[in-house]
Amino acid sequence: MRIGIDARFYGKEGKGIGRYTAKLIKYLEEVDQKNDYFIFLRRNNFDLYKPRHSNFKKVLADISWYSFKEQIVFPFILKKYHLDLVHFLHFNVPLIWRRKFIVTIHDLIHSHTGQQGSTRSAGIYFFKKIAYQLVIKHALRNSSKIIAVSFATKEEIKIQFNIEDSKIQVIYEGVEEIAEKEKPIEEVKKPFLLYIGNAYPHKNLRRLIEAFKLIREKERKISLVLVGKIDYFYQNWQKIAFEQKIKDIVFLGQREDEEIKWLYKNSLAYICPSWEEGFGLPGLEAMFYGTPVICSKTSSLPEIYGQAAFYFDPGNVQEIAESILKVWENQDERKSLIKKGKEQVRRYSWLNCAQNTQKIYQEFN
Repeated sequence: MRIGIDARFYGKEGKGIGRYTAKLIKYLEEVDQKNDYFIFLRRNNFDLYKPRHSNFKKVLADISWYSFKEQIVFPFILKKYHLDLVHFLHFNVPLIWRRKFIVTIHDLIHSHTGQQGSTRSAGIYFFKKIAYQLVIKHALRNSSKIIAVSFATKEEIKIQFNIEDSKIQVIYEGVEEIAEKEKPIEEVKKPFLLYIGNAYPHKNLRRLIEAFKLIREKERKISLVLVGKIDYFYQNWQKIAFEQKIKDIVFLGQREDEEIKWLYKNSLAYICPSWEEGFGLPGLEAMFYGTPVICSKTSSLPEIYGQAAFYFDPGNVQEIAESILKVWENQDERKSLIKKGKEQVRRYSWLNCAQNTQKIYQEFN
């Protein structure tokens, strides 16, 4: 078979999807030396991927995500390689692509986000929302198979888009060492609470910061470390923290894996206050490094973290603050969460993810 993989999210710029893309391809190389793979990359991540087997070939497709060229030009690049199957690793499948494909759906957050989650004007946002609905409906209805990263996401797809159960297969992501070495960050002082991700409204940083403010008012000496690209949304929280004189919130921006490893290993706890997550990979990475996880009891998180996390209502600021204090001050609770976390991460393997994905490819041989 000639299999194409849309790997344009490959690497750090693609955030969680970038991690998924890199790990899936890495382990597909381990499990499949028979089929021919064509890995489509952008110019800025083309050199990041170095094929280790001759049946994996990289192809330059310097097309931006969610762009007009993605819809019009990318399909013609794909057609040049006479592919038997294409795996799109995100929902953004070109509307004119009518050949055989499968798609991975990480979440349906775009379906629920209002204009507060966009920096665009009302008019532009309206057209982007329409475009999203057209593209994801095409991806779901015309795909040969849908991979969902959690059962929570699968149920949303079934209900919201009326897709039959048998068409959707759940394949969990994996968790493993993210870097060989670790690199300390001098500006971060212990003890600190850690969050990694973007600052979009559904991430619920507003209530996290309000809860942190309550803790600071109780004269507890702790820092809140936020890791993520400093965009419009993060800049807004920097401004609010300054205006409200909330001390010890550290905005680190994007960081290397060696630094993130150090943050995981040295943080008081990892916190995820999101209203919705498709999988929640950072929390599993935190557990891998022996860090307690505190998180929202919403969407896929209880499914993925099981009994290994301390849960709170994401709409209750007081409860978020109390959860942080309990995990910080109760050593028995901390030890229990660390032990359960190390057991929980054994359920998730990138090798299994690749093997199960490759089995789907073989269905269409």
